[in-house]
Amino acid sequence: MNIMLTGGTGFIGKALCHRLLDEGHVLYVVSRWPDQVNSIIGRPVNAASDPLQWLDQPIDVMINLAGAPIADARWSDARKDELLQSRLRPTRQLVRFAEEASQKPKVLISGSAIGFYGAHDDDEVTELSAAHDEFAHRLCVEWEGEALAAEQSGVRVCLLRTGLVLGPDGGMLGRLLTPFKLGLGGRLGSGQHYMPWIHRDDLINIILFLIQRDDMSGAFNGTAPTPVRNATFSRILAGTLKRPTLMPVPACLLKLALGELSQMLLTGAKVVPYRLEKAGFVFQYPTVRPALAQILER
Repeated sequence: MNIMLTGGTGFIGKALCHRLLDEGHVLYVVSRWPDQVNSIIGRPVNAASDPLQWLDQPIDVMINLAGAPIADARWSDARKDELLQSRLRPTRQLVRFAEEASQKPKVLISGSAIGFYGAHDDDEVTELSAAHDEFAHRLCVEWEGEALAAEQSGVRVCLLRTGLVLGPDGGMLGRLLTPFKLGLGGRLGSGQHYMPWIHRDDLINIILFLIQRDDMSGAFNGTAPTPVRNATFSRILAGTLKRPTLMPVPACLLKLALGELSQMLLTGAKVVPYRLEKAGFVFQYPTVRPALAQILER
């Protein structure tokens, strides 16, 4: 197939590109720095800053993974706007391509996040659960709304609400490894909040599953079926590394250092992939201990 991607040079996107190329697909990667795409991915793909230059190409699938990392900086007003615009701009580019293309793409797989639901207690959260109004929720609502506009062009839209994505070469786990390897890792606050997570390989498999299943549309939780509390995740990560968990991070320090962003690190939701499991998707890594073991063995 001819597949167009945004976010193809990121932590998830680069691994997805390699998988798609291995399967023989032709890739069209949209990037603000198209001259750097091939060197970052490490394999030849088509690259451009504006997908409209490929209107003469019959694009079968669009995958939207672009967006600035949400937890990399304190949430000032300027940072909030950057987080929003870095998601809306590329989504609008793909929607416009769908509007103008003479041969419409069959499907748009568009990234979102479990932040859509906001903080919850211990009840399971499915795609049907109510959401709590906070910044992450409003961000996801606008992001998803832009993607759903592609339906007006007859494109099937799948919204993939991902949790903490675990992989061997980046993401949140990459930032955690150094302190945990030094024996300086620990829970955040009380550690009792849930951390929905997913192995990157499973997330890529979900994307491929949704591409093939033309009967599926709407929102899907891109999380493993067994979310764990932050304290449990921290203990398993430290145990896998054979290190102690000596340094819990007090909630007051996180609030002082990160402001509003700290709430995302100190609260959570027990998000489960209800719709994917109901559709028959099988996770390769349903529990966190073997997932972390496989990643760290790399």
